[in-house]
Amino acid sequence: MKHLFIPLLIILTACNVETSKTINPSQIEGTWQLISSEYHRKDSITSNMTVGQEMIKIISPSHFAFFLHDLKKGKDSTNIAYMSGGGSYSFINGKYTENLQFCTARDWENNSFTFDIQIIGDTLIQQGLEEMESLGLGTENLLLIEKYVRIDK
Repeated sequence: MKHLFIPLLIILTACNVETSKTINPSQIEGTWQLISSEYHRKDSITSNMTVGQEMIKIISPSHFAFFLHDLKKGKDSTNIAYMSGGGSYSFINGKYTENLQFCTARDWENNSFTFDIQIIGDTLIQQGLEEMESLGLGTENLLLIEKYVRIDK
């Protein structure tokens, strides 16, 4: 049993080092396509927000922009024909903060949203709270988890 413990400890330590790897800010730069999105509320999860929609996010050294459109061109009950936004961002100690300066949802402008970022291969995962009260959308904060795949560097 002792002989199995040491190799197992080495494997677990190696896995931990990989998951805590520091992300270089240039690693988040590029064009990313949203592949999944989930909102976690107190008692529920809204997932697969990408069904019937397509979204890309472009991250430059100083700014970000996102573009979302539905695949039915606004001709169904979802009625989200198009949405976009962008602004500056900061990336400090693994915290990615978007400063939304322009948005088709005008009430969201001039707000900041902070996310933890993880990159696994060509997949970027961002996770953070959206504070709904500051947006005038109720008091319940929402945990947003989005996964993107790199489509261009």
